[in-house]
Amino acid sequence: MTLQANGEMFSLAEALGHELLNRGMRVTVAESCTGGGVAASITDVAGSSAWFERGFVTYSNRAKTDMLGVPAELIDDFGAVSGPVVERMLEGALKADRADLGVAISGIAGPGGGSDEKPVGTVWFAWGSADQWHAERYHFPGSRAEVRAAAVRHALSMMLAWLRDHASR
Repeated sequence: MTLQANGEMFSLAEALGHELLNRGMRVTVAESCTGGGVAASITDVAGSSAWFERGFVTYSNRAKTDMLGVPAELIDDFGAVSGPVVERMLEGALKADRADLGVAISGIAGPGGGSDEKPVGTVWFAWGSADQWHAERYHFPGSRAEVRAAAVRHALSMMLAWLRDHASR
């Protein structure tokens, strides 16, 4: 990540924290390909303990199952990089943390591991609350570091947008 990207991510995390504090809400994260990058961006913000208690880095399939309750059969059927898996990751993280908002991320950062169906740079996200969430697949070009940075930036942006749109209702 470049210093400019770090500054952008810090600004996004800071804005997310401000919105969460104003609403008395907390956030959690369940990360795979980003390896804790979203949690790191959040905890770069002083005082983030008021709105962030924990995150989960579930890099392996076993960790997704053990820590977040993702059924192994779901991973077998759809693959770890899939909508159904990130939805269950999100559900597990929100339940374990009793947070109001969360994001789950699973992807293929590269340089290897891709396929025709899921090329390198494919990342699935799920974000939202226990009763209302959204999942989408994205493709980010670039090196491993660029894909991971883009995924962190996107996760922070999507949570902030969701919060501004849904939490104000």
